[in-house]
Amino acid sequence: MAYLAQLGALADELVAALTSIPEAQRERRDAYREFVLRSLRHHTFTRTNQFEVQDRLDGLEERFCVVGRDALARALRIRLDALESHRSQTTPEVLHLLLELADQPAQKSNLSDLDALVEPEEDAPPPLTWRDIAREDGWKQERDIWRFVDYSLGSSDEDEVDVLSEASLESLTTTSSAEGKSQPTVEALASIEPLGGEVLKQVQAAQAWRHDSAAAADGRPKRIPISTTQLLREVLFMLADLETNLFDAGCNPMPKYQLRGVSLDSYKALLTSFAECGRKLAPLRAFAKQREKIPLLQVFQDCVQKALHSLDLELSQIQARMIANKDDVVISLTGVLEELGPTLTPLYSLADIVRQLQEERNSHAFRCLELLYDAVGMAQLQGSRSVYQLLGTIFFDCFQVYLKPIRLWMEEGKLLPGDRTFFVSESPTKLPLPQIWKSQFNLLRTPEGSLHAPRFLKPAIHRIFTAGKSIVVLKHMKQHESTRKYRPGAEPKMDFATVCPDEAELAPFSELFSAAFHAWIRSKHHSAAAMLRELLFRSYGLSEDLDALQRIYLMSDGARFDTFASSVFRHLDSYSSSWKDRFTLTEIAQEAFSGCIDGDRLSAEVEPRGLAHSGLASRSSVRLSLPAIRLRYRLSWPVQIVVPDDGIQGYQTIFTFLLQARRAISVLQHPILTPQPAGPADRASYPYYLLRSKLLWFGNTVTTYLATLVLAPNAARLRADLREAADVDDMVAAHAAFVARLVAESCQGAKLQPIRDCILDVFDLAIRLEDAQRAETARREEEDAEISRLSVMSSPYRSPAPGRDRAKRRRVESEDDEGEEEDGAAQVVGEWMVKRHGVKDSKKPYALVLRELHGDFERHLRFIASGLRGVARASREEAAAKWDLLAEMLEVGIKD
Repeated sequence: MAYLAQLGALADELVAALTSIPEAQRERRDAYREFVLRSLRHHTFTRTNQFEVQDRLDGLEERFCVVGRDALARALRIRLDALESHRSQTTPEVLHLLLELADQPAQKSNLSDLDALVEPEEDAPPPLTWRDIAREDGWKQERDIWRFVDYSLGSSDEDEVDVLSEASLESLTTTSSAEGKSQPTVEALASIEPLGGEVLKQVQAAQAWRHDSAAAADGRPKRIPISTTQLLREVLFMLADLETNLFDAGCNPMPKYQLRGVSLDSYKALLTSFAECGRKLAPLRAFAKQREKIPLLQVFQDCVQKALHSLDLELSQIQARMIANKDDVVISLTGVLEELGPTLTPLYSLADIVRQLQEERNSHAFRCLELLYDAVGMAQLQGSRSVYQLLGTIFFDCFQVYLKPIRLWMEEGKLLPGDRTFFVSESPTKLPLPQIWKSQFNLLRTPEGSLHAPRFLKPAIHRIFTAGKSIVVLKHMKQHESTRKYRPGAEPKMDFATVCPDEAELAPFSELFSAAFHAWIRSKHHSAAAMLRELLFRSYGLSEDLDALQRIYLMSDGARFDTFASSVFRHLDSYSSSWKDRFTLTEIAQEAFSGCIDGDRLSAEVEPRGLAHSGLASRSSVRLSLPAIRLRYRLSWPVQIVVPDDGIQGYQTIFTFLLQARRAISVLQHPILTPQPAGPADRASYPYYLLRSKLLWFGNTVTTYLATLVLAPNAARLRADLREAADVDDMVAAHAAFVARLVAESCQGAKLQPIRDCILDVFDLAIRLEDAQRAETARREEEDAEISRLSVMSSPYRSPAPGRDRAKRRRVESEDDEGEEEDGAAQVVGEWMVKRHGVKDSKKPYALVLRELHGDFERHLRFIASGLRGVARASREEAAAKWDLLAEMLEVGIKD
């Protein structure tokens, strides 16, 4: 069975790939499919003719020579001769395949392509160095070689200094020993004569203001005057997160300095402006120094570091422009502040995001994506182009990391182990195959109930989740590899330049991102969902199984349903308990439905609650044993994804209600035991016929309503919804909605429970009426027998002979015994009626019983009709219109 299903799936894929016939032309696709299956089944798989292959190769070589490709012919012959020593059983097949793939080899072959088959030469050995020579010849151990001799005047052999060391050996045995000297220090430069001392003194004098702490005459600390250049350097150092004297660690200005030639208030205002810039950048500097373990935050941290590095480069350029100037330059602190404005403004927005991220407790790792997304949209609305570009670039850089688990899930159906940012989780236990779609994977939710995913991705989460589950199911179906060939070559780019081009600057960022991300999802979604849906219909028989369920549970084939119901009712009427045996009940069901379904997949059983009742009680009410009958139809595990167990429960509910209605109708359709009324004495039977016709009308009205207004329209709607479904989730939702509509429109929901109970009471009235009629028939037969006996005994004719008299007396006695048995049966029925329906007087006249049953029917009918009207008017459900129609149908039988 599994092989045929796999072969059918492969045939469907082959037809779809080669013919490209649309789904609407199902007959053509089915014809091609049957042709492929027939060809595969009857193919003999003969071996390739090796002599024909050899002749074709010789002919090809001769053709090369004829058309002037002698070099190509020689190359072919050389390789054919080399192949002779490596021949195997499959060599003719391989050569035949190559010949079939050849396309005009004499014109299109290029001998230069053979150079690609030549193996590359081995890498040349490493070059010989002095270090290798010293190691091999032992120069390292001969320390006298490396002794330094001073040949200046006054030197001698005793003044030789041994400078051999490991460092000197390493420096002498390398090619860059002369250039590898360390950089000179400030002290070394200052020690150079004659200018070193003067330079050092100038530097110390320029930095003397840092250490000046003299006090004024009144004892208060004096303000140390500084120049504009010194203030600018300190400000740039502070913005670069370097240690300064003008600002402390919190970027607060030190009060003991003042700019020379500027009022104190102006100095404070200027310094406060720069200090505010430093304080705004402080969260970025602190975040860039942290150690992050989550990949998403690591990428975000790297983007922050790059943004700060761009600022540091600009600060360095300003310093270089001020120091290495060739002309006179006017230093303006306000000009520098204005120059840094376009660079600092985006960093301020980024710093706000970092600060908000750090202030939130227990925030998710993808929270930075949400904050960046909101900030990018706000920057676009405000018209800040620089902020928009910087934050947008950082957002897409971080989003690339978040796309990795999404890509892996949608392409391979796998989850990254230990990933705390993705919104899909897998069950730790392995579940049965029918539960893979529903329970194996779940969407993570926060304690508040929201999805564990960025807000801007929530519209697309359903498609992402469905695509991954489709891949998982296709893997279990052994069909995952066939979907890879339908994937597009390259996925759309998700970067700022592609998603937000300059010509689309007026379009909202949310719309641009949504369109780009949906295009990216479509590229990953490929044909997995569509292929899985097609496999369910074509290879796993979803349509056929739905037809079988409707025949079994929804009475779509009334004749077969009536055959099954009649067999069960015959056992009930004969007070037999054999139908409670699951083997007998399964046999009854299989015989009834064997012509339209696979009988081996159908089974039946009775729940334990139905086994507790006696045969008499089971026959006398539709509430006791009929709801305990359970039919089971085995479905393949892919079909069970669409039709789960809770859906089968809905089918079973409708089946039970239909069986109960059929039971009430079948009881009233038995042959009438009472003869036709012949005179005024038999007018008591008129109420019986009236009530019987009303009960039949009620049962037929209910079944007609179910068949024409509930079952048939919803079944047609289900098929349309399944065909229009985009993926399996939509198919599951369509079938669940179908079952919910059936239960609601057939008055089986919790809201209409009193109305449903009242309908069952009317069905029980039919059984009560039939029991009362049987008891009355038995009573009349007893009276007729008694009258006949008395008439014989009072006959004026002469008594018969003794022998004949004895025979007649035995015959009369036997008739009396039979009458007593019938009377006992009627008495049993009467006693049950008393016990079940609360009739206190067991000797209640037949006419009174009919009047009571008729009154109960009228009361129940009015309650059902008025209840349906009231619920339909008070409800906004889709089924309210159907309830109103049923009430209108039942009101026909209500007397004014």
